[in-house]
Amino acid sequence: MKSLRKIAMLGFLGLVTPALVQAQSMSALETAEAGVATLLETVLESKAFFLSDRERYYSEIEGVLTTFVDFEAVAEVVMSRFADSATDQQRQRFSNMLKSTLTRFYGASLVSYEDQELVFLPAESQSDPRADTVVVMELRGGDSTLQLQYQMFINENDEWKLKNLSLGGINLGRQYFAQFTALMSEHSNDIDQVLDNWQ
Repeated sequence: MKSLRKIAMLGFLGLVTPALVQAQSMSALETAEAGVATLLETVLESKAFFLSDRERYYSEIEGVLTTFVDFEAVAEVVMSRFADSATDQQRQRFSNMLKSTLTRFYGASLVSYEDQELVFLPAESQSDPRADTVVVMELRGGDSTLQLQYQMFINENDEWKLKNLSLGGINLGRQYFAQFTALMSEHSNDIDQVLDNWQ
């Protein structure tokens, strides 16, 4: 019986391990490409809900974003120097709030997407293959071009994830940091008050 269990376990590992290795071997560019391709496909499939059932539209967008965005890391970027004084509960709360904020901003920005050409620009070479890297892409269609920049990092599971985003020249991490800093000044560095008043 033990031998059978051992054989079954080896068989299971034989099926699972290649998938894990494949996932961990994806580069920052490959991770971004896969995430964006799925995101844009979801936008095309769900955009009709933007007017008829907006929460459903945003739910579809959020479901894709969570596969390649580390919202806890995004919260760290936005909180910046204030992150060290925040509790785990406050960081998690802010992470969830940013998930909603970014989903709505990104989802609304892409709702006009009509299957335009997506072009990934050449990446700058880096001496450290595990260092943070920026993946740059452009949505080209007609007379307009929308540039997106994904700041990617390797998480504790050895996977590339997004931790900051620039959309059309707007660095969301910096923009939200400025908003967070202003609220900290307004509420005497009380993080709970800042989160209560985050919009």
